[in-house]
Amino acid sequence: QVTRDVAFDAPTWTPERRRKVEKLFDELAPEWHLKHADDRLLPLRDAMERGDIHPGNCLELGCGTGPATPILEESFTRVVAVDLSFEMLRRLNTPSAARVRADASCLPFPSDSADSIVLLNMLLFPAEVARVLKPEGTVVWVNSRAENTPIHLSPEDFVDALPGDWTARASRSGEGLWAVARRGRSTS
Repeated sequence: QVTRDVAFDAPTWTPERRRKVEKLFDELAPEWHLKHADDRLLPLRDAMERGDIHPGNCLELGCGTGPATPILEESFTRVVAVDLSFEMLRRLNTPSAARVRADASCLPFPSDSADSIVLLNMLLFPAEVARVLKPEGTVVWVNSRAENTPIHLSPEDFVDALPGDWTARASRSGEGLWAVARRGRSTS
């Protein structure tokens, strides 16, 4: 329910909720790497292969300890790994990605600056994603366990939550699902 609340009703992301989420993920950080078997990354790999994503710079929101970061580094010129949790970022498993501790509801990046934004099992802050994404950029939404992912939105809800006119390509892959959205292009 928190995922839907945040995506469709920004005022529900309060300082108290932010602190609770930060504390939870700080506590989960020491064992986070145990939750990410390779099969959980299949939907991301599939999205990167079939989602018509162009190289450039990428913001990985909710990077955790970085299980997906090496996959992104294969496809993008530059990856900036972003997480609310200091403990997750401290354990980031790749030395090459830049690390930024930030609340995704108010990102410390200029408007129209990211070629792609990737969210793997991450809360969606639609207005902020739309602000930071370049007009021709892509947003990659991945739920590694589809409807069984605790932070889940369907591809339709993901696109509906984004402000303005968006279209997407979406698919299931392994146990998960993905969607790649762009402003105003035809759906595939």
